Amino acid sequence: MNTSKIIADLRDKKGWSQTDLADKREVSRVMIGKYERGEAVPSIDAAKKIADALEVSLDYLVGVGMNAKFDKKTLKRLEDLELLEEEKKRRKKYFMI
Repeated sequence: MNTSKIIADLRDKKGWSQTDLADKREVSRVMIGKYERGEAVPSIDAAKKIADALEVSLDYLVGVGMNAKFDKKTLKRLEDLELLEEEKKRRKKYFMI
């Protein structure tokens, strides 16, 4: 899946218009449209703003990388799990399987 489709799909899932997404992170609505049509590729800064608004990682937004399958909520849960002491971590992982 390409970034243009990912942005459009995530925006649609939230029920947002292109203007809604643009307003969330001060990115131009015109540019959101160009990104979704594949006419332009967001800069790192714009992609970060869009990813933050859509509550996903940059990996997820571009569809590659080790975190490409996880939204920010899932990533936060995994990070929290890693901070637990070993016995608690082992028990929680057992219930996840």
